[in-house]
This record gives sequence, C-alpha cells and structure tokens, in this order.
Amino acid sequence: MEEWSIEGIESLQPFVIKQIQSIVTKNRIGHAYIIDGAKGTGKTKVMQFFVQLVLCEKPIENVPCETCRSCKRLKSNNHLNFMHLEPDGQFIKRGQIDELIHEMSKTAIETGRKIYVIQQADQLNSSAANTLLKFLEEPQSEITAILLTDKVHALIPTIRSRCQQISLASMPQSILKQRLIDKGITDSMASTVCRMTNQVDEAIELAKDEHFGLARKSVLKLVEASGKSVQDALMCIHEDFGPLLKEKEHAEQALDLLLFAYRDIVAIKASPLSECTYPDMNHYWKQVALHSTYEQLSQQLETILHAKQNLHRNMNRTLMMEQLMLNLQEGNTFV
Repeated sequence: MEEWSIEGIESLQPFVIKQIQSIVTKNRIGHAYIIDGAKGTGKTKVMQFFVQLVLCEKPIENVPCETCRSCKRLKSNNHLNFMHLEPDGQFIKRGQIDELIHEMSKTAIETGRKIYVIQQADQLNSSAANTLLKFLEEPQSEITAILLTDKVHALIPTIRSRCQQISLASMPQSILKQRLIDKGITDSMASTVCRMTNQVDEAIELAKDEHFGLARKSVLKLVEASGKSVQDALMCIHEDFGPLLKEKEHAEQALDLLLFAYRDIVAIKASPLSECTYPDMNHYWKQVALHSTYEQLSQQLETILHAKQNLHRNMNRTLMMEQLMLNLQEGNTFV
C-alpha cells in the first residue's frame, strides 16, 4: 500500500471528502463501502482519509490530526484495529479472506471500530468473493469494510448491493496540468497529455516518450498540411506518418491526437479564450476557426471518429489515412 498521506486530497476530491466528513461527524458509519474511481483519482488517499478520520483520537475541524497515537500507528502500519489486504499474485484468494475474517472476529484489544480494506477488490476470485459475501451478510456493528476498485462492475452484484458506493471524480485537468508543469513539463505538452490520461505518473511517462512527441508533432503538421491542399496532406502521410501506423495502438493514439486538434478549433470558435489541447497552436486555430462553419467542423470530427472505427476493422492503415485526408479536405474552406 502507498505511504499514508492525505495531503492535497481535499482539493483533489472535495465533494467526496465532505461526504466522508458528514458520515463521520453524524456518526453514520456503515458496515461496508466501495470506493471506486479511475486510476489517478486518489482512491488510496481517500480511503486513508476515511480510516484516519474514523480512528483519530482528536480530529481538528473534521480533519485527522495526524499526531495522535492512533494516527501515528496507522502511518506506521501498526494499528491493531486496521487490516489491509491486496491481491496475492493475480487474485485475492479465499485463504486471504479466511484469515481476514478470523482476525476481524477476534475480541478487540483496542477499543473502537475495526476497519479492513481490500485493494483491487475486483480481483477477488470466485471462492474469495463468496466467502467475503457471507461475512458482509452478517454485519457487526463495530466493523467496517472498505473495498477499493477501478472496475466496480467486475465485483459480483451481491457484494455491490451490500456496500455503500463512493464514486470518485476524475482529477481536474487544471490540477493535473499544474502537477506536470511542477515536474518540469512544458505548458503545451502538459496540456496535451492531460487529455490522454488522468494519471500523473502515466502523464509524465507519456510527456517524456519520444514516440508520443513525434506523434504530436506529425499530427499538427498534418492538420496544417490538410488546410493547404490534399496533395500536401497526402505527402505528409507518406513522409511523416509511417512510424505512427505500424502498430494499431499507435495509429489509434494518432487519431485521438488529430481529433483533439479539431476539437480545439471548435472550442476556439466558440470562445477564443478556451483551454486547448495544443495551446502552442492557438494562433493557427483562430485562423482556421474564422474560415470554418460549425457544420464543417462537425463533419470533420465525424470523419475522424469514422476512421477510428475503420481502424478496428483492420483496414489498411495508410489507405485509411489517405481516405481520411480526402474526406477532411471536402470540409476545408480555409487557406
């Protein structure tokens, strides 16, 4: 499990933190919760805030004090009323759940509520899930389960129905972008990778990836070429797009980047101060937006989405891109 830290969680998940504070202050702590959200949304930090707030001996304004004996023992993974479980290999196995139930059923040495957390709860194998279900069906007033998952629908419905669900919002792009800039990534690249992933580590890796940098550059060159003539666009495909079309995954990434470029143009047309995927292209986007109608831009977005569908039909990728440029050119009236 990640090191205990609740720093920044209130700005990352403000609504959920208020929800948890309300649950605890009103003493309405349930017997089982599912915390679900995509990678990078702060599931572990939210869980740690919840556990600390419940077990903290002297919370300050509905926030764990982090200095009392209980908070310190949690941070050192040494609290007798807290148990944490994660997959043993690929799955969470029945033996792990049996051990957890045995520990939770013992007479408490510490006073107060017992809490157990299951990370990646969607990885419970069938036997483990059914064993946990039986335990959840006989709730004990002073025991709370917290299940974490980014695939909530992979949990069996009977487990889901016995838990209160806390769903996390994606990280606000403004926060993610600032974190990337703080790591030394340029404003323009940070703006782009924010659209590709909501996870800080993955975004940093993408921003530093040479292939992604090439894809970004080639896509922007292609947009400019398609604004001049179909011949320029086709030449750009043959000269620059070869490496981007070898793998289906890379081809799909290139189409996503192209889609974001046209979405930028639509956004700039609606409001010149819009936040863009490619802020370094704002001046050009304004020129394009000025000479394009919403209908033309809508058709171009549909054309790119159709190309993405063709990609999954195993169409020849170079031929697909050539056809895409011809179709996009039909909607271009700018020079």
